[in-house]
Amino acid sequence: MIMKKTHVLSTIFLILVFILSCDNESKQDDNNKNRSNIPIIEADTVDATNNFYDNAETYSLQTFDLEVTGEIANPGIVDFSELPMHSLIVKETVLDGDKDTFIGAYRYDGYSLYDILNKRCLNKKNAEVFSPIIDLFVEIENDKGDKVIISWGEIFYPNHLHEIIIATRVMRIVPSKTDELWELPVESKVVVSSDLITERNISRPTKITIRSYNKDLKVEQGKDPLFSPKIDVYVENEISEILYKNPINIPEISLHTIFYGRGRGIHSTQPFTGVSLKSFFKGKIKRTQKALQEGIFVIAADDGYRGVFTYSELCNRNDQAEVLLVCRPELKNKGIFRVFPSCDFFSDRAIKGINAIYYSENQE
Repeated sequence: MIMKKTHVLSTIFLILVFILSCDNESKQDDNNKNRSNIPIIEADTVDATNNFYDNAETYSLQTFDLEVTGEIANPGIVDFSELPMHSLIVKETVLDGDKDTFIGAYRYDGYSLYDILNKRCLNKKNAEVFSPIIDLFVEIENDKGDKVIISWGEIFYPNHLHEIIIATRVMRIVPSKTDELWELPVESKVVVSSDLITERNISRPTKITIRSYNKDLKVEQGKDPLFSPKIDVYVENEISEILYKNPINIPEISLHTIFYGRGRGIHSTQPFTGVSLKSFFKGKIKRTQKALQEGIFVIAADDGYRGVFTYSELCNRNDQAEVLLVCRPELKNKGIFRVFPSCDFFSDRAIKGINAIYYSENQE
């Protein structure tokens, strides 16, 4: 009788152990999914290809619904299944006070903002006053309160398309001599591959809002002559400086280009010579996380034509694609100042007859 009771108790104990084990395995599976620690693509450990960016395991990132809204006619949740996947390589570095801190090198796979927004029909709030699209930008937010801003030009005008993605997979780029394993991200994230300090690479994006810049500027289409003898430079609505010529304390740069317009095609193949706007604003705007994530410039012309550039786009690039301020005092029509964005394929944001530059970190 005692043996039977002992056998029954042993059986019950084994059943309980089995149930607890299954429950733990189930929880562990959920944790594995959330922590991205199950490789979905194995590493090329024998160098079967010449690709440096497949030598470690690739992991899935936890994803979330992503809503697109704002000044568009067809808002809604993004269907990633309809989009092609792109890969980017990034050396991630964040601000640590006044210094930079490197946190890892990765290959990210995901879906480009270009593709995500490509079929969204624009419905600009200010279209009746200013129809061009170069004053548009997008705000990308997560449910933790983080927000970053990307100009429409960064998405649709650059020389290299599909270089801003919502990443859903990640692979460490591991140094071959040290085998240092950077900490793996867990959640989907925004990845802007042209940024030097990668503060715009926020995790868990859930909302994209398309907006036109809210600045009331008088528009005189076809104004002739298009001319302003000076530029008023505003930082947070306060006059910072008035320019009558290029600053003499900043060396000029000449950049050769094939200057090509979206409407009229080829303009010229002559170089542009001017000063870097990055250098000009270096002492005027402090490099902070908020500036890197949310800073916006609006460059406006005498006829009301205007374009949006982000702080990171002008002052935080890793590709040395400068935006130049060009001063041509001899031009009495369509002068004397213009910008040349060497990062752009088209000439649309090469604004001429500039009379004001506005900078702000608050777009409310």
